[in-house]
Amino acid sequence: MGTNIFLDILNSLQLLFVGYTPAAAFGIAIGILVGINRLIYQICKRLFQIPHSVTPIAFLPLALILLRQPEPASIVVVFVGSLWTIIVQTAAGVQAFRNRGNNLQLAIEYIFYALRQGVWVAWFAVIATEMLTGGSGVGFLLWDAYNNGNINYIIEAIAYIGTIGFLLDQILELTAFLVSKLLPKPKEVDE
Repeated sequence: MGTNIFLDILNSLQLLFVGYTPAAAFGIAIGILVGINRLIYQICKRLFQIPHSVTPIAFLPLALILLRQPEPASIVVVFVGSLWTIIVQTAAGVQAFRNRGNNLQLAIEYIFYALRQGVWVAWFAVIATEMLTGGSGVGFLLWDAYNNGNINYIIEAIAYIGTIGFLLDQILELTAFLVSKLLPKPKEVDE
């Protein structure tokens, strides 16, 4: 793997962030809008479960047909895959916020949970699309190592994938902790 691994990691992270960042922004915004109204939430919760239930990689053939290039198609897969997770979890957080005395702390926990789940889906989509479309990235390295029968490179690529996924999750968890410390404490409810 050698020196190119860092370029491949950067390629994978670039693909992740180009697809995930707009999904996070749109997902939170749509999730908040859906979660504000109980009726809309109940309707959309069920409707959004349909695309949320489709494995993101299933969108790759359609994206390749429409966009005809692997990189933009992969970005679309990352975006679509993480978008639904973030919408569904954010909307649930807004409902919890409303149902539990407008507890902002709770809403923030749900939103960061949504972002953490979304980044896991996005990272999975990045690795899977790289394995299928080839070219560059950690997913491509993993698949290339398999095709060449190099078990050491396979294990090394898996270690990189796991470490990066763990670090992404921990960054979001730390950010959630820091944001929650900045928020005012919820008022105690008298019984």
